[in-house]
Amino acid sequence: MDLIYVLDIIGTFAFAISGALVASKKEFDLFGVLIIAFATAVGGGMLRDVLINAHPINWIGDLNYIWTIIAAVICTFLFKSKIAPLSKTLFLFDTIGIAVFTLLGTQKGLSYNLHPFIAVVMGMVSAVMGGVTRDVLTNQIPLIFKKEIYASACLLGGGVYLITNYFQLPENIQFIATILTVINIRLIAVKYHLQLPKIKDDIFGKR
Repeated sequence: MDLIYVLDIIGTFAFAISGALVASKKEFDLFGVLIIAFATAVGGGMLRDVLINAHPINWIGDLNYIWTIIAAVICTFLFKSKIAPLSKTLFLFDTIGIAVFTLLGTQKGLSYNLHPFIAVVMGMVSAVMGGVTRDVLTNQIPLIFKKEIYASACLLGGGVYLITNYFQLPENIQFIATILTVINIRLIAVKYHLQLPKIKDDIFGKR
């Protein structure tokens, strides 16, 4: 089985659990949990495929995505008492998801002969838009708009993939470097409370 496909399934599973945990916390019923898990897991990839006119859309052309999401929802229901109390569980699955989908989206953008910068943007779209959809549907402010470094970690990860791909490093090295870049940036940013600057006052305003 192709490694990139395995990573795609892993990312789908991780994001589906992330969505299922949020929906469960909001006390959605089983159908609601399944919908939120689905939107979280494939929303970013679906938007990416629409933007670059890739057909069939990821989950439409491969039912394994659907089975993966269903399996993630079942795992959430069976083991919720074990994983839900862990304060870092949602963060862990979310971080794994964005790292994997950053890689996949950037790679797919390049395979469609997009400009490298646009390919990196597609990697970011793949990574963050599922989470944005999840947060909107569960009436939360999307994490991408909060103080945490999130989308920028994806952009930097995509940049690492471009560099390693340009120098034609072994494929496994490209994958590992990209994924670890995103994960480490997220971990460091959260641990040390790093954030992007905010627009607080007019630069020419009163002092």
